[in-house]
Amino acid sequence: MRVLVAGSSGLIGTALVARLRADGDEVLRLVRREPQAADERTWDPPAGVIAPDAVAGVDAVVNLCGAGIGDRRWTHARKQVLVDSRVEPTEVLAAAVAEHGIPVLVNGSAVGYYGDTDGPVDEGSPAGSGFLADLCVRWEAATEAATGARVVLARSGQVLSERGGLLGRLRPLFHFGLGVRLGGGAQYMPWIHLDDEVDALAFVLRNDISGPVNLVGPAPATNAEFSRALAKLKHRLSPPPMPRTVLRVVAGEFADEVLRSQLVAPKVLRDNGFVFRYDTVDRALAATEAR
Repeated sequence: MRVLVAGSSGLIGTALVARLRADGDEVLRLVRREPQAADERTWDPPAGVIAPDAVAGVDAVVNLCGAGIGDRRWTHARKQVLVDSRVEPTEVLAAAVAEHGIPVLVNGSAVGYYGDTDGPVDEGSPAGSGFLADLCVRWEAATEAATGARVVLARSGQVLSERGGLLGRLRPLFHFGLGVRLGGGAQYMPWIHLDDEVDALAFVLRNDISGPVNLVGPAPATNAEFSRALAKLKHRLSPPPMPRTVLRVVAGEFADEVLRSQLVAPKVLRDNGFVFRYDTVDRALAATEAR
């Protein structure tokens, strides 16, 4: 396949590009500057412009654009960045997919779509409430311009990797015995190992799957279970709780999202025969330590 990837410099995008090339695919990477490598193509989402040579002969587009959700304290301005960095690029790519007759669009999304869940949810469950749920609804709606294409909405959980992401922030804290569980820790935290995330993206690219797909591990884990497993790997005691009030001071409004419980199942992946490399959070975390 010839695959165009937006957001190729991030944690997931970098791993996906390497995986697709290992599979023998040709990968083009969209960049917002002058191209500096043979595989780079330029675009300007605010202007709605994509270089013609970026979309010529492309079999699929993968869109992983988006500023980091938990990278900074939420302010009104930061929340607008989170929206604009997702919705606008998606609208531009979806329109290009339709205009050029590209058969497949795999678009990033998140399990934040479900909000705070009272029980198990899967791809057939409705959207929840809250900023992240509203953001995901708008993000996914931006793909509607991709008429005629098979569109996959990849709703990712927390991606676990030794290279960064959630563990990049947590590992040093737990290493020095400063790790905590968030609130009471009973809230479910959807997780997935980076290898499974990338495998799943490649899987939906090559199989006749459309609509929402939950990219989460098959064995749910609470925040307390996750925290204990990470502490054990670091040979530390089980971490104490961080009260909501303290978390609110540290993270602002994002604290409310962190404390939401999301018991999310990867039903579509399972129903289509996808096999996870890491089926428990303990194995996923251990794999990040072994590299």
